[in-house]
Amino acid sequence: MSWTQPSRPSRRSLLAGAAGVAGAALLTGCSDGGASDADVTIPLERRMRESAVRDSTRLLERYDATTAAHPALAARLAPLRAAVAAHTAALSLTPSAAPSPSPSGGTGAAAPAASGEPVPPKPEEALSALADAERGLSESRTIDLAGAPGELARLLASVAACGAVHAYLLTSNPGATS
Repeated sequence: MSWTQPSRPSRRSLLAGAAGVAGAALLTGCSDGGASDADVTIPLERRMRESAVRDSTRLLERYDATTAAHPALAARLAPLRAAVAAHTAALSLTPSAAPSPSPSGGTGAAAPAASGEPVPPKPEEALSALADAERGLSESRTIDLAGAPGELARLLASVAACGAVHAYLLTSNPGATS
């Protein structure tokens, strides 16, 4: 009798799980309570939004550092970075707090990413590190769904799914034929 190691969950099953968690969060977020529920929800939502904006801002800084270290990746990273900037704006309580788009082409000198980690010297490794950051943030946001109020839970689910897609796109081989 042979034993095989269990396989990792597929992206599809992870996204289905995220949708299930989001649904559960939405159902548990509904109540027939009065103003006391709103008083509790508003500060929680504000804290969750502020944390999500900080995380997105750090991710934007990673995109900028990667583009600065590898200007040849700028065109590939620009649409993904723009989406992260849009997520930051959507999560922000004040639209003016959204970060502005970075100049295309980078600044030349390689800067460390916001986490203090240097951008890997090889473009493939830099893309992989960026994908890991996207994947980690996506997983974190999926976990946060359980405690998020309804509308924020839907937004976090959408942003988490987008982050999972970004991780895939960052590690896929553009232009390759199968």
